[in-house]
Amino acid sequence: MAAEIIDGKAFAAALRLRIADAVPAFEAATGRVPGLAVVLVGDDPASAVYVASKGKATLAAGMASFEHRLSADVTQAELEGLLAQLNTDETVDGILLQLPLPAHLDEQAAVATIDPDKDVDGLTPVSAGRLALGIPGMVPCTPHGCLLLLQDRLGDLSGKDAVVIGRSILVGKPMAALLLGANCTVTMAHSRTKDLPDLVRRADIVVAAVGRPEMVRGDWIKPGAIVIDVGINRLAPADGAAKGRLVGDVAYEEAGAVATAITPVPGGVGPMTIACLLRNTLVAAHRRAGLSDPEGF
Repeated sequence: MAAEIIDGKAFAAALRLRIADAVPAFEAATGRVPGLAVVLVGDDPASAVYVASKGKATLAAGMASFEHRLSADVTQAELEGLLAQLNTDETVDGILLQLPLPAHLDEQAAVATIDPDKDVDGLTPVSAGRLALGIPGMVPCTPHGCLLLLQDRLGDLSGKDAVVIGRSILVGKPMAALLLGANCTVTMAHSRTKDLPDLVRRADIVVAAVGRPEMVRGDWIKPGAIVIDVGINRLAPADGAAKGRLVGDVAYEEAGAVATAITPVPGGVGPMTIACLLRNTLVAAHRRAGLSDPEGF
């Protein structure tokens, strides 16, 4: 494998340290630390693990962490009532509603209840509109993390030909907007795109976020391209194994033989998500306090 491995874990750790270093200056200016509130509905084990890790990272950065757990049978009105309460809580700068929600709840309506200035997940309609218009707002954490990794590797992205595979509101669409904002020429593709391999072969940057294990093959990759693999999929266990291995949306070894740099799965994009959540909380706190954005973020 010839490609350089893009170490998202190390980059995220360094970003989290920089965030922690910036918190004391905010506290000195305002008399409080930035606060992040996470709302978890139900008892989904994976969501509970994510929420716990976010809480630990928030505290490690010197911020205040507020965790709200609601029962799986909570009503829409009760959920939106809690979110409205957090909107007016002056100690809370960021609100994250852990998704997915139980089937009886309207996710879009709940997310839309969140104050856009506290929307550290970048998912409200206002946040999406701000991103599309190129005006300051909260940017979804995972695509922002991808952009930071690309900029760290390439510097100026102007003129690069980028293909984003996947059109979700969580990754694909905001990723395309961020790359456009960085002056790339962007093509949005998906599982139904015709001649997808030929399209990908023209790209200097490939961001795969389609949710299909190892869908992007090595012979799809342009020699020298940068590959950002957002996917995380668990394969069926091999004979005698308790768990299947984790793979991305890209055939890692194949693509690594052609690309100049690639993110591994795990350890690539994943760690950047929580780091960017903390970054968004720090930025939101500054803006809500009437302060300039923290330098370097």
